[in-house]
Amino acid sequence: MQAYDLVIIGGGIGGSALATVMARAGRSVLLLEQSETYQDRVRGEWIAPWGVDEVKRLGLYELLRGAGGHHIIRHVTYDEGRDPATAEAEALPLGIFRPDVPGPLALGHPRHCQALFDAAGAAGADTVRGARVVALAFGEAPRVSFEAAEQVREVRAKLVVGADGRTSQVRETAGIVLHQDEPHHWFAGLLVEGAAGWPAEVQAIGTEGDFGFLAFPQGDGRIRLYGGYALDQARRFKGPEGPRRFLDAFALQCAPPNRHIVEGRPAGPLLSYINADSWTDRPFASGVVLVGDAAGWNDPIVGLGLSITYRDVRIVSEILKATDDWSEGAFGAYAEERAERMRRLRFAGRLQAALDMEFGPEARARRHSYHVRGAADPTLKLHGVAVMAGPELAPPEIFTEAHWARVMEG
Repeated sequence: MQAYDLVIIGGGIGGSALATVMARAGRSVLLLEQSETYQDRVRGEWIAPWGVDEVKRLGLYELLRGAGGHHIIRHVTYDEGRDPATAEAEALPLGIFRPDVPGPLALGHPRHCQALFDAAGAAGADTVRGARVVALAFGEAPRVSFEAAEQVREVRAKLVVGADGRTSQVRETAGIVLHQDEPHHWFAGLLVEGAAGWPAEVQAIGTEGDFGFLAFPQGDGRIRLYGGYALDQARRFKGPEGPRRFLDAFALQCAPPNRHIVEGRPAGPLLSYINADSWTDRPFASGVVLVGDAAGWNDPIVGLGLSITYRDVRIVSEILKATDDWSEGAFGAYAEERAERMRRLRFAGRLQAALDMEFGPEARARRHSYHVRGAADPTLKLHGVAVMAGPELAPPEIFTEAHWARVMEG
């Protein structure tokens, strides 16, 4: 039976990034990916400035840039209570959050995954596509059985890494408890092409009527779009005409550049899902550790899935490279840091959702008050530092009910 230092289950961004880093460090790695080809999953394409720093620390930045990674350098917040010209004049420069990071990095999910998977193989990892895990055993002698190319193989590992996403088989088998909060709104996402008039370096968010939007350009007239709407509108964008209705929903008076979105063409599937935070208190057990969404995820309203994943990979890889003791005790610091990180980001996401994805006269008045007061008192917006610069850089008092009350008053 073949033995590896690491068997990584899930060849998406987290699993492939960890496989690349550890194979480069000289460890024997087996990377298993269930899919034969990477598909557009309508998420996992935007890396916040603090996440870009993590990518750099992992030595993967040039790889992602070479795969087409595109920096966004300005952010505009539109709103039905704001003059569009004022919103654009007050665009936020995104290069202020991390030294030598011009702004968030956007890269299409399938291309992103493939670049990392290929890099893992080039670094010396054994990589298998179309691998279906049929049995897992953890503890002091972890084993993984998987089927690929109509053959079943069993391998031994010093450690198994679960990088297999939100419905993680590894997490479930290990008995690691996943907590999840109540959903706040629906989120739908779509990739659009043919929107050449949208500035390639500008991302935007805005709310008008019963719809909130986010737009993240990928360059060459392609934009990843997200739309938020109330939980009681589950079927709003269902059916064959759903993508067209979704694009038409972006025709907002408060955001004139959205006309380029409306004129665009769907370039992938339209998927809808409820927003929610989820987390694990202890993302490891004997013989296994979780990274990325398998260990819990943040509300997508703040778009931090990739940044969270890359920090997970950086911390776990540093532990694995620093010691040969890969027992449960080695991952205590990882669990502690991740728990506080996710607590802070849950707060930031919950606050952002309350501001941008609630609708009606009361919500509109609250947003207007927030924008007016925030212009005079920038401390009201410090939860945004957690999103862009990193949760550890925002003052601790920002993540309290007292700050929530200050933001939401009026």
